[in-house]
Amino acid sequence: MTSKNKIGGGQKILVVDDEHMSDLMRSVLRKLEADGFTPIVVAPEGENITGDDYEVQTLFALETERPSAVLLDVRFGEYDSDRFKGLSILKSIVDFDGSMPVLMFTQYTQGPYRDTAVSASLSVSSSVDFIDKLASPEEVVLRLRRLIGSAPETIKIGSLFELDNENAAVYVINDGRRELIKEIQGMKLEILIELASAMYRSEGELVPFSRLERFSEGEDSRASLRVRIRELKVSLGKAVGREFGANELIFNVRNRGYRLVNPED
Repeated sequence: MTSKNKIGGGQKILVVDDEHMSDLMRSVLRKLEADGFTPIVVAPEGENITGDDYEVQTLFALETERPSAVLLDVRFGEYDSDRFKGLSILKSIVDFDGSMPVLMFTQYTQGPYRDTAVSASLSVSSSVDFIDKLASPEEVVLRLRRLIGSAPETIKIGSLFELDNENAAVYVINDGRRELIKEIQGMKLEILIELASAMYRSEGELVPFSRLERFSEGEDSRASLRVRIRELKVSLGKAVGREFGANELIFNVRNRGYRLVNPED
């Protein structure tokens, strides 16, 4: 088993694929590293390596490396017996840690074996998603982030705004240039980070009151939160010279929470 470390790298991603030396997988590993992840490549040594060897090494790596997610191929080797070996490895992963996010590479997004692959993944309780083996490295990293629930350092909010998590700042995008919105800081910034991270994970994702009420004050936490949301929308609106309505940008889902949506240009 080999690891590729990056100074200051973040979450570990366990990569389990017998084609990890291919040009395709090398590009995925480079993209993971460029985005601050630390890929840990499962690579059993010896002759006549089988899917069983990958399964044993995967379990060992789960225990020693404690990754944040697994990138797993469905098929190992050229024999029919290993056609769905990745699903056996998936079951072992879930038995070890039922909460582990797993993104599965598969060539069976279409065709007669797709139902077998999908139904097998649905039989486990972990967070599992499928992606075509020929997907771009950018799409692979995006899907992994969404499975893990993490957000990148910068998040675009439509074509008008950009949230910079690393620098704790919000910018308006004007003719391709970023201009700092100085009014948005403190709790208003924290609310926007929470909302934008949810939108990044899944467009339309609702942020419940329970996750936002810590940004409120006083006895009526929801009333206080409404004031802060209104102030946030006003600040964003002023930056682009417009007034966002009740059902634009950030809106209240009655008795449940708030949702951020990309603004229209």
